[in-house]
Amino acid sequence: MYEIKDKIPQKGKLKQPYPLRICILGGGFGGLYTALELGKIAQIRQPDYEITLIEKRAHFLFTPLLYEVVTGELHNGEIAPTYKKLLSDSQAQFYQAEIQGVDLENQLVNLQNGEILTYDYLVLAVGKETRLDVVPGATKYARTFRTLADAEYLKNRLQFLEASNIPLIRIAIAGAGPNGVEIACKLADRLKKRGEIRLIDRGNEILKTFSKGSRTASYRALVKRGVRIELDTNIEAIKPDAIIVNHHGTTHKFQTDLVLWTGGNQSIEWVKNLNCQHNQQGQLIATPTLQLAGYPNVFVLGDLAEIRDIQGNESPATAQAAFQQAPCAARNIRAKITGRKLKPFSYLHLGEMLTLGIKNAVVYSFGITLDGNLARIIRRGVYIQRLPTLKHKLQVAKRWIFGKMKK
Repeated sequence: MYEIKDKIPQKGKLKQPYPLRICILGGGFGGLYTALELGKIAQIRQPDYEITLIEKRAHFLFTPLLYEVVTGELHNGEIAPTYKKLLSDSQAQFYQAEIQGVDLENQLVNLQNGEILTYDYLVLAVGKETRLDVVPGATKYARTFRTLADAEYLKNRLQFLEASNIPLIRIAIAGAGPNGVEIACKLADRLKKRGEIRLIDRGNEILKTFSKGSRTASYRALVKRGVRIELDTNIEAIKPDAIIVNHHGTTHKFQTDLVLWTGGNQSIEWVKNLNCQHNQQGQLIATPTLQLAGYPNVFVLGDLAEIRDIQGNESPATAQAAFQQAPCAARNIRAKITGRKLKPFSYLHLGEMLTLGIKNAVVYSFGITLDGNLARIIRRGVYIQRLPTLKHKLQVAKRWIFGKMKK
């Protein structure tokens, strides 16, 4: 494990050359997949190297399949295996802890439990957090949908509402991006005629960054399921049992049993306070080789950073981008260690996939759009292929295939 300091060492203090310490902060797509990729590199082996993944949660979360947990199509263990299980056959080790901050100059990671860890190479992949303080009442009365705990809360809340004698279960969803559209369709399929679902967005269209084919298929799926789409609508306040909105200057109040907040992210506070370059949105500035500007031994991945290729094209803040960045970061860390030339990252947009209900999805790739049950099968197959380890892929695929055969 990492050397633990009782106090921050003075600048210029010599460090032992071995073991070389590679510290990865954050266990999402960028962090976990970088750890797994580093573990495959023949030159990076114990005891000369220590690869440690630090994350406050015990379970990885394959977020694109989180919606299937709410409808019972997948179990928690299939989309949220433990890090210890995933890294059991890897060179990397897992350390569960919450991060308090990073001292870039002295190459230290400060943890909430008081420990201070040293590193030689650092990977920052902690992502962002949902911002709820933009609307009065949102912090107290709205729920996010981005973690396993969020999904568990939603399942329990739905079970409570379904067991009650209320005729309609009224749900408002803030944000008509992919998260909002996907959960709206899943909830509509689960609740059927008993659900009254509103999808609210201040913009004039759903899925504004997606292809026309994906938007059309998604809009059609929402309408078919009776989801009320409220565009050009600002949320003014959220109450314990209501949501207040403004549409073209007119204020409306809708009674609600549940409000889900799916839009608006912000950088984590300690990331904002790092002594390095940030853009106006608080993201860290990266070089095309995924290195933090000014700190060549620090690599940044995912939506916490502004990452541009050598042509100046910015990588999107998506799981697909982080999935592609991880092997590039691992190879560049090896190149940095061995004195080789680092390669710039170039994002390749492979397409879009959305779940649009229990037996429906849309897939867009290289100009072709598919929706319906075939798209659902393709989407599930692609995501199974992208699960972290072969052992986990086979486990999920086995249950899915044999589960279908039993039906």
